[in-house]
Amino acid sequence: MNFDYNSTRPKLILAEYGRNVQNMVDYICSLPTKEERNKHAQIVIDMMGVLNPHLRDVSDFKHKLWDHLQIISDFKLDIDSPYPIATAKSVKHEVEHLGYPQHSIKFKHYGFTVEKMIDKALKVTDEPKREQMVIGIANFMKMAYVTWNKDSVSDELIIQDLKELSGYQLTLPEGTVLTKLDFKTPPPGNRIKGPTTNNSSGNNNSHSNNNSSSGYQSKGGGGSGKPRMSNNNNNMKRNNFGSNNNSNNNNNNNRNRKPQNNYNNKRG
Repeated sequence: MNFDYNSTRPKLILAEYGRNVQNMVDYICSLPTKEERNKHAQIVIDMMGVLNPHLRDVSDFKHKLWDHLQIISDFKLDIDSPYPIATAKSVKHEVEHLGYPQHSIKFKHYGFTVEKMIDKALKVTDEPKREQMVIGIANFMKMAYVTWNKDSVSDELIIQDLKELSGYQLTLPEGTVLTKLDFKTPPPGNRIKGPTTNNSSGNNNSHSNNNSSSGYQSKGGGGSGKPRMSNNNNNMKRNNFGSNNNSNNNNNNNRNRKPQNNYNNKRG
């Protein structure tokens, strides 16, 4: 017996349309006249639109369906298409290699942008403009340093790092005061959660009140406690206990009491 498995069948070119559509396209390719191929191709196009309704949201989805029809036929279908017939070169594009930036950054906490700004400042010939650029770069370096470091940084350290990055070509005069930063941005991944809202405390208070009213008393401030009976229940138990004792005492007295007549007869 010969079994028909998917592994033995031809590979689906566009799996989202299924094998039946691919078989119909193969049948259309085998038809002798172009008139018959055009007629059957229109029917298959309508069916492809029903199988993939999400393509209706795409602009000019009919053009896309005709292109898919050519792709399923492996670009062998000879029909009169209302759109330019798709070819292998126009559909299959070679993927361009996406180069990943490889930079050897000396001080990674400043970033590669600082090095690019320093290179641009070195090319400036106007001395006043160059000095303004150097001060701006130093202020940016201080901000970047504080972003990744919780502690404050001295201006002398920033100026020294600027000298090393520029090859000791960009310097600032002694006593230069950089921009004072009054706030520090927390580094990514070190976010501090805010305090709990009043709703949570209100819920806790209501929860504790419910526990106390339900008859549970905490022991030693802990979460677990023994059940405490309410005052009404205690009073009812006490009354019942007293009535039971009285009835028991009366019964005992009645049992111990002797008949008066017999006692008198014995004395007489």
